[in-house]
Amino acid sequence: MTPTPLTAGLRLAFALLALTAIGWQLWLHVGLNYSVLNFFSYFTNLSNLLAAGVLIAGACRQWTQARPSAAFESLRAVAATCMLVVGVVFVLLLRDVDLGALRPWVNSVVHHAMPVVVVLDWLLWPPRPAVGVRQLRWVVGFAGFYLAYSMVRGAAVGWYPYPFLNPEKVGGYGGVSVYALGIAVVVVAAGWALLAWASRRARAAT
Repeated sequence: MTPTPLTAGLRLAFALLALTAIGWQLWLHVGLNYSVLNFFSYFTNLSNLLAAGVLIAGACRQWTQARPSAAFESLRAVAATCMLVVGVVFVLLLRDVDLGALRPWVNSVVHHAMPVVVVLDWLLWPPRPAVGVRQLRWVVGFAGFYLAYSMVRGAAVGWYPYPFLNPEKVGGYGGVSVYALGIAVVVVAAGWALLAWASRRARAAT
């Protein structure tokens, strides 16, 4: 499917929606005297910011008729995988968790709407030029760095962004390891599926 001017407009619109949701929640977060660093330590917020940036860049590249870029398409792959993981992990592990001050409409945007939008953007308009499954290393690297950061900082300050990363709530570091392994499987499976789809579409187009 060839991107149209409407495609660029929708990319920009959803990116602005995500930024508005995150900005609104950050404003409430600061108003309640919560830590700003904690806010930006949530994988959901980081992934949505990355996705919004990629959508904006995609719209701008389309409007300016920029040349294809393998680096940009690799970044799209990271954003699409992260957002798919955000949606899956929320449904499996966080749907019934008390979300505190998180506003329902913000929750709907960052955990439901944006994962669907970003994944559909990848599926409907796969990368040009094509990127191979080898790009999965960037996805795994991003997720691995986030996990390491969360555990090191959590041990230092006594705060973890998610209950399944808190050793005190899941029976120690063994419990954290089980959850981390499960999420790692989701990350690899999601990334592989999205990249394999893109590779298949590229072969079919040649």
